[in-house]
Amino acid sequence: MSMKIDVNFGVCESNGLCVGAAPEVFDLDDDDNLHLLRDTVTPEIEEEVRDAVRQCPRRAISIED
Repeated sequence: MSMKIDVNFGVCESNGLCVGAAPEVFDLDDDDNLHLLRDTVTPEIEEEVRDAVRQCPRRAISIED
């Protein structure tokens, strides 16, 4: 069963804490717009993605089964 990363871009303020927690998953462009580099959680990155979810001050990131 694979898990998907969901970002509510309407709530996201592009604080970048998720980029610091999981730079292989999240990226901010030059205009500070958040982009998902991948949307599936693999075992190798699960801990980092869960950390990014916890660190998001706006609770804009979630993991869906």
